[in-house]
Amino acid sequence: QVQLVESGGGLVQPGGSLRLSCATSRSIFSIYTMGWYRQAPGKQRELVATISSGGSTNYADSVKGRFTISRDNAKNTVYVEMNSLKPEDTAVYYCNARFSSVDLWGQGTQVTVSS
Repeated sequence: QVQLVESGGGLVQPGGSLRLSCATSRSIFSIYTMGWYRQAPGKQRELVATISSGGSTNYADSVKGRFTISRDNAKNTVYVEMNSLKPEDTAVYYCNARFSSVDLWGQGTQVTVSS
């Protein structure tokens, strides 16, 4: 069974930082586009950022300049470094792996930005 194992969520004050991690298998990581999505209460799931197997990145406008997605090929892990966090960044963050018609999701990790 394919797994995307997320970690790194938690409670942080506005203006703070968090780093989320998502580890998967080598066979997935080497060819899939990896990404992060989030879903706030009462809202639809939305894109945060993606990174292709070749390293090309894409960001939602709401996080550009504050979030950075990266991948460690040796560890089969994708990260998102989140800086200058705002209360509106509060959501469950999901790791995603996508290739052709295959779409894989992690279990989600809660990020809460509050004073």
